[in-house]
Amino acid sequence: MKVAILIDGGYFLKRLGSVKPGIDRLDAEQVNKAIGQLIYEHLSQLNETERAENHYSLLYRCFFYDALPYMEKAHLPVTRRSINYATSDQAKFRLALFERLRRRPNFSVRLGQVRKERDWILSENAQKALLNGTRKPEELTDQDFAPGLKQKAVDMRLGVDITSISLKGQADTIVLVTGDSDFVPAAKLARREGVRVVLDPLWQNVDTSLFEHIDAVRSGFARPSDKPAVTDAPPNPGSDDRPND
Repeated sequence: MKVAILIDGGYFLKRLGSVKPGIDRLDAEQVNKAIGQLIYEHLSQLNETERAENHYSLLYRCFFYDALPYMEKAHLPVTRRSINYATSDQAKFRLALFERLRRRPNFSVRLGQVRKERDWILSENAQKALLNGTRKPEELTDQDFAPGLKQKAVDMRLGVDITSISLKGQADTIVLVTGDSDFVPAAKLARREGVRVVLDPLWQNVDTSLFEHIDAVRSGFARPSDKPAVTDAPPNPGSDDRPND
């Protein structure tokens, strides 16, 4: 058996605080280790029938999909204070995380882009308050707006990889870490090609349309209300799993 693990990075980072409540989500090394644990646990579960001496021998490759952070400058909508996205905590965290993930063996980082579609987007709560008269326009603050940024070409890369892996027979099983039903067409193709598709939604309820096109649902992390049995995955033999400082 060969296994490909595909991680929707944006979804993973959003769910990480719920499934690993003690983790610092802006600490690249902690997140890197959490991803290592996720990989190990999935391989361990799949190895229950294979009985391979080394869980990692089952791994074809792990893929992490995200977008390069937006690196431009802008001005806040109300105070007009200048901000530099390149120096933000999120930008620094993501760049540091990508660098660590690239050092992992049998690991690929697939990055799209973040582009500005609009300057600022007024929050729904602020819109409702303005419409029902409980707030006035002059009472709006910078916190009532979100930047009009959007990831591009991330989902496309994930779908292309599912298709390529399936058609080339590079893996017998694909573990898909996501909760997004956008990948249903690619999952359908994979199953038609004889690939087993395992979904890990990280204990999040997902669209029922996903269940029709997968073979199993399981998670690499313990249920959030349970105490995890393993705190750290054993190092991948032959890999550099020490802190990448």
